[in-house]
Parts: sequence; C-alpha cells; structure tokens
Amino acid sequence: MAPTHGWAILSPMTETSARTCTVENVSIGDSHPLAVIAGPCVLESKELGLEVGRVLKATCDEAGLSYVFKASFDKANRSSIASARGPGLERGVGWLREIGETLGCPVTTDIHTPEQAAPVAEAIHLLQIPAFLCRQTDLLVAAGEAAKAKGRAVNVKKGQFMAPREMTGVVRKLHEAGCENVLLTERGTFFGYHRLVNDFVGLGDLMELDCSKFTNAGSPPVCFDVTHSTQLPGSGEQTGGRPDRAPLLARAAVAAGVHAVFIEAHPEPAKAMSDGATQLPTEVATDVLRSIARIRGAMA
Repeated sequence: MAPTHGWAILSPMTETSARTCTVENVSIGDSHPLAVIAGPCVLESKELGLEVGRVLKATCDEAGLSYVFKASFDKANRSSIASARGPGLERGVGWLREIGETLGCPVTTDIHTPEQAAPVAEAIHLLQIPAFLCRQTDLLVAAGEAAKAKGRAVNVKKGQFMAPREMTGVVRKLHEAGCENVLLTERGTFFGYHRLVNDFVGLGDLMELDCSKFTNAGSPPVCFDVTHSTQLPGSGEQTGGRPDRAPLLARAAVAAGVHAVFIEAHPEPAKAMSDGATQLPTEVATDVLRSIARIRGAMA
C-alpha cells in the first residue's frame, strides 16, 4: 500500500465512499447526475436572476444535469466600502424564493454572519459558507443548526489558504452542530501574489477526505468552483480574472470526477455589479454545460 505521508486520505477503493448531499429535489454524489450550481454573482434584480436562471436550467434539463440556482443577496467582502453589495437579506431572500418557485429548482446563497443563518434557511435550500469564512466556528454552527432544523444542506468553500485535509475540521464542526448534509467546494489556492492555482492532486484528496473518525456517513461530495478559480486576486481596485480558462477548468474537473460544478454567469459581465472579470457570458456558460455533460456521459 502506498504511503500517505500523513494525509488523512482514503483510497477510492476503501469502504468509505462519498456520501450524498440532498438539496431539496437534487441529490449530489457518486451515483447521481452531475449537479450544476449556477447563476449571477450578485442578485442585481429578480428579473436578471430569472433571465439567467431560465437559460441555465433549460440547458441543464436538456443535457441531463441537475440544477441549483445561485445568486448572492449581499457581497460582504468587496475591495471597497463603496462597492455595490446587492439587495440585502430581506428583499434578496424574497427574490430568491420567488426565483426558485418560478424555475422549479432549489436555490442557494451565501451567508456571512451567524444571525443570517436561520432567516436564510427559511427559504433557501443550500446555505453557502464563503471561503474566507470557512473556519469561523460560530458561522458554521449557526448554519449547521439552521440546516438541521429546516432540512437544508450546507456548502462550504475551501479557504484559499487551506490544505484539503484541514476541511475535516469544518465537516466535524457541522457534524457536531447536527448537520450531516454537507457539500465541499474547491475554488483555488493562493500561490504567491495575484494568482490562484487549482491543485488537482489536492482536488482528489478533497474527494477522498477521511471523516470516519467522527461520522459514519463517508466523505462529503465535492463541487468545483469554475469561475472563481480564474480570479487574479489583488490585481487592482477590483479583482481581475482569466475567464477564458473557465471552460478548460470545467472540463478538467468533471473528468477528475467531481460531483458538481459552480459557475457564475451574466448576460453582460462587463456591466455586472460584482465579479465582472470572472463571470461567463450566459451563452458561453451554456456551451460549457453542454461540453461537461458530454464528458460526464463518456465516463458513465
């Protein structure tokens, strides 16, 4: 047996396999269709959300992919205090509820403080923890308790500063808060300045994370954040990016066996309120979805 060099990693052939994360009517895991979590970065308006969501969901339905609509009601980690942040908690959650009901799909959004967890869980099926906040115990506990109470799921983005095995601590905190319905997301790792790197060895490690010491449910399924992985942090007043590489990363991640992909899309990224440098034009995003569906089909 090959040495693990201290990594808490399981062989794909061991008895502990990736478990299922259930997001309303979407099941994410080894034996389920590839899931797509996608939408505009920030919820600029209900109309924009519906416009983007309709196109992405129709493409997913046609390609045999599961779909979860994503948009943020608040972007709390902007570079400038003057940056646009979104509609806020009350209005934003109301819009997200309406979008999900209209499209007939689950919805997800990120939360930034423990106080947001319970009201968001009233309407939102997947609570997302931002990468920079993934070690915040109070936030994880609040999200885990709210998810448990309302039958929701929690998606935690791996911090750009963390090794894959360190996410066992995140999963354990959620487990101790009563939440077993968990998804983990890879979104790139810091490499010096102004660069994120996608370590596909680390991606494999994340997919085989050993959480057996505190739960019998197996390794959490893993999502790959396609568009945020193209960011060039600290490259100016606003974060830059290489969205031209998004299709390449999406194809590579699906070929590597991830259970879901995360994509932000906008009709006109240059005019977007947030992450205009990394969001994909909607028509490009649909091309990517068709491409990864073919790759997933070839692996079946």
